[in-house]
Amino acid sequence: MAARSVSEEARNIFMKAQAAERSGNRDAARAILLAGLEKHPKEPGLHHALGKWYLSQTDAGSAVEHFRQAAQLAPENIPFAIDQAIALSTAKQFREAIAVLKKIEDQAKDSPAYCSTRGLAERGSGDLAAAAHWYDKALSLEPERIRALHGRATVALERGEPDAVARFDANLTRDRSDAYQWYGKAQALDAEGRTDEARKIAEMLVKQVPQWTDALKLLAQLRLAVGETDYTAHYAEAAAKVPQDPNIAYEHATLLAGLEDYPEALEVVERARKHFPKVDHFTLMEATYAGALGELDHAESLFQEMRPDNEQRWTQEARHAVRLGEHGRADKAIERALAHNPFSVTAWAIRGILWRMADDPRADWLHGQRGLVAMVDLHDAHTVLPPAVDRLKQLHDRSAMPIGQSLRGGTQTRGNLFDRHEPEFQALRDAVLSTLEEYRASLPAVDETHPLLRYRTARWTVSGSWSVRLGGGGDRHATHIHPEGIISSALYCELPDEVGATEGHEGWIELGRPPIDLPLELDPLFTLQPREGALALFPSTLYHGTRPFADGRRMTVAFDVTAPSEAI
Repeated sequence: MAARSVSEEARNIFMKAQAAERSGNRDAARAILLAGLEKHPKEPGLHHALGKWYLSQTDAGSAVEHFRQAAQLAPENIPFAIDQAIALSTAKQFREAIAVLKKIEDQAKDSPAYCSTRGLAERGSGDLAAAAHWYDKALSLEPERIRALHGRATVALERGEPDAVARFDANLTRDRSDAYQWYGKAQALDAEGRTDEARKIAEMLVKQVPQWTDALKLLAQLRLAVGETDYTAHYAEAAAKVPQDPNIAYEHATLLAGLEDYPEALEVVERARKHFPKVDHFTLMEATYAGALGELDHAESLFQEMRPDNEQRWTQEARHAVRLGEHGRADKAIERALAHNPFSVTAWAIRGILWRMADDPRADWLHGQRGLVAMVDLHDAHTVLPPAVDRLKQLHDRSAMPIGQSLRGGTQTRGNLFDRHEPEFQALRDAVLSTLEEYRASLPAVDETHPLLRYRTARWTVSGSWSVRLGGGGDRHATHIHPEGIISSALYCELPDEVGATEGHEGWIELGRPPIDLPLELDPLFTLQPREGALALFPSTLYHGTRPFADGRRMTVAFDVTAPSEAI
């Protein structure tokens, strides 16, 4: 009888909170639920209701905690577990969401809500094939389930499935006001080479939602693809329409800098800093671009007045100090950057350059140990590579030079190559993973202080994969690093004849040459001669780029290896 009265009282608390919510008093609704939980801390329904409240306020972390308690107190309640997984996915804790869902799979696998939520979590974890499976099952159970329809269309786009445009069109017949479905359709049209149609949609989105930076970037990409020189003009138009939004200028300048158009990027941030004097990152951006242009006094004055104390600020100040020849100051700045992120790829890359300039033996520990840089034959290359190359040629014929990447000329495939639906790319991925294990076995022993070797026995994941095709006469990769990876790569699929020459090293890959904005007299640490079917693997803390070549084509597949933090 007592248990029943507690349950009845909890229902009354819930109804009062619901009434407050419906009247528009959301804070009162939360206060009622919190007071109820203080009196009845083991009442699962109240925890669930408060989790719903936090999720509606985009506080996914608090929602996760209350949904977790609700599910623990009522393990037989399937909706509680599903909501916990939704909150975990909203918080980008996708593997944790999948773990929750797997526990209830036997009881819930025929629930459309379960299947749709599982699709969301699998997509977030990077398993697009599993995401497609679960979204398809959700739709077989409930064909008009909106979240599953939207999720499945997005997965079709990301996997390069031929019906992606049709899926977005079908969604738009249900709701033509959904800007996200229009954006997805534009991307799918672009992937099919229907650039004019994609551009019309992008222009419509930018006109209707001028502060939407994803749409602004898509339009810039489409304009650049057809050779427009003023491919970012619409950013200024958007900023004029939404003058209170600093994100437009931030994305505008970042895009320009990504293609080394530092003069125009500097103009954008100088205007933005005057317009948004309290937005600290514009000061850092202005200092960064001024330094890249050689305006060292201008950059110095900005670094002297800078307030932020974070990794990005100190890595950029280190670069500035290197340009000034103040290597001691640069070293101190890197120490401060590493205090924020002890295994920052960007900071370690600069530290490696500083150690080399000082003839510090730790430079050899960082990049010179045997096995860190390797050229390994791709496993099963004679079987796997030819059909993959044929597919890649088709993709490159309708691809363009991307914005914000290291490519200067040539084309790069869209999205994650190894996530595509074609079996040729799945076979290539399997061969790459197998070859990676051969590389792992040849590495030096685990070293917890080394930015790569600390991950030697961790679970490795391929996150990000793409193909680049360069033509002779100037196409190249600018010297760069991949700051999100621990290992970088280049799989050689097609090479021009001159790459085989031992003199001149045309088309070879260089590792360790400083980027062009750091004017230092340092030769590359390694210059590797590519060969078809071979895979170059090296620490992501090594700057790398390609030498130009005169004739022919050079096609590679590249990917980043990461080690999720929970695997260390």
